[in-house]
Amino acid sequence: MSDALTELRMQVIWTRLISIVEEQAQTLMRTAFSTTVRDAGDLSAALFDLDGRLVAEAVTGTPGHVNSMAEGVRHFLAKFPVATMKQGDHFITNDPWLTAGHLHDVTVVSPAFHEGRVVGLFGVCCHQVDIGGLGQGPDGRSIYEEGLQIPLMKLADAGRINQDLIDILCQNVRMPLQVKGDVLSYITSNEAAARRLSAMLGEFGMADLSQVADYIIERSLAATRAEIAKLPDGQWSSTLVIDGYDAPVTIVGTLTIDGDTLSMDYEGTDGCLPRGINVVLNYCRAYTVFGLRCVISPEVPNNFGALEPFEVTAPEGSILNVQRPWPVAARHVIGQMLPDVVFGCLSQAIPERVPAEGSSCLWSVQLRGRLPAEGNGRQGDPFDAIFFNSGGSGARPGQDGLSGTAFPSGVRAMPVEVTESGAPIVIWRKELRTDSGGAGALRGGLGQTVEVGMRDGSGFEVLAMFERVDRPARGRDGGHDGAAGTVSTSGGKMMRAKGLQAIPAGERLVLQIPGGAGLGDPAQRRPDSVRADLDEGMISRESAKAIYGQAL
Repeated sequence: MSDALTELRMQVIWTRLISIVEEQAQTLMRTAFSTTVRDAGDLSAALFDLDGRLVAEAVTGTPGHVNSMAEGVRHFLAKFPVATMKQGDHFITNDPWLTAGHLHDVTVVSPAFHEGRVVGLFGVCCHQVDIGGLGQGPDGRSIYEEGLQIPLMKLADAGRINQDLIDILCQNVRMPLQVKGDVLSYITSNEAAARRLSAMLGEFGMADLSQVADYIIERSLAATRAEIAKLPDGQWSSTLVIDGYDAPVTIVGTLTIDGDTLSMDYEGTDGCLPRGINVVLNYCRAYTVFGLRCVISPEVPNNFGALEPFEVTAPEGSILNVQRPWPVAARHVIGQMLPDVVFGCLSQAIPERVPAEGSSCLWSVQLRGRLPAEGNGRQGDPFDAIFFNSGGSGARPGQDGLSGTAFPSGVRAMPVEVTESGAPIVIWRKELRTDSGGAGALRGGLGQTVEVGMRDGSGFEVLAMFERVDRPARGRDGGHDGAAGTVSTSGGKMMRAKGLQAIPAGERLVLQIPGGAGLGDPAQRRPDSVRADLDEGMISRESAKAIYGQAL
């Protein structure tokens, strides 16, 4: 076969692999019980070769999940070698240090067979709202308080479900039906993908994936190294101070570029805390590399080859490389800020390609309370509910920031109606927050205002894990900062941004979610852009006059 035909064949097979893993993700969303997976897409789905190398990932998903899983599959193979795998085997863990960084992310890996041989591995990593313990919040002081730990083990053996594990799971969570349904949906999605892969191999007359995997990974590795080589050599540092739990946390990152090699080191970052906002190295690497790839190699498909050139290190015992048994339940509070540290370094090397800081940390609203009391006077059953909200992203080179957009997490907002149908709550307001985007030649994206309460007016609790309340997103190159966030009750009482807190009966929780920062001097903003902002309610007339003056 000629080189041109070989290239064309590989491209067709590559496209088919992407469609298979996307079907894997969509199957998961259609069979999962929890809204975090079903509606928000808080998941990853991917194909790995027999060496545990990431080959293809679904478009649907989050970098925290897929980039962590890219590091984690090798641990499954170390305990369960390919030669021992049988048709119908499925393996599971939620070990934060092996996969996605906290107990609420459950990973299931399954062998895919073709003509009686294992040809690949399909993996999913999904957010599980309820894993027992204190719940997903920053209040735990060790991993033992944060929920049920599932070691590397078999979820199914030759098609037989590990019922003992399912029973233990259901006994330790508040919503057993949802948890059981979710875990079984992980098996369904992997099996569906495995059937598609076998059919594709048969169609193309292939015995296995080895040649295709090598092709994809080698091409991606070469393309990524070529993009790094275009960058100037040097070393640049950036410091970001964020709110922390009850005191500020300082993150220091140093980026080094030398030819086609690149490293990001977090020496100088604060140490770990006895609260659940610590980050394991897998998760630190996941969001650091995502930030680097967004700027340096966004067109290269995400796989082992595309990730390999990026080295990420953090001192052991720092808040970005915490060791067992330190708590990690709300690790996204720190981890999702890391792209802003990366952008701070890259803005010194290639300023024309780097956005301003954004709200960054997803404002996950996790609520806890009781269902309305039954007619016989019996107290209602407990419930846990979560819905995702996003602030504004930072202004981008050539474009304004995005409003109410989950960057860098990439999860979707659940529809209000879906959230309300699954829990006894009412979301009274969910609207863009005028004036929250930082002014600039290019404006930061807007945050949101969200107001939520119990349907019957009873009291409830919030597991608060919010950022950018004390320290908003910083403008770049003369752009203004984004608006800071606030947490309060409808009665006006200010609340802490982190920690389990009660909202009394008759009151609601009110969140003002932060905006993204501006880029460039506001005096350089085009007058027609200012007028459009006014027409669309992005900025108030008072603020427009104060900031832009003659531009009006």
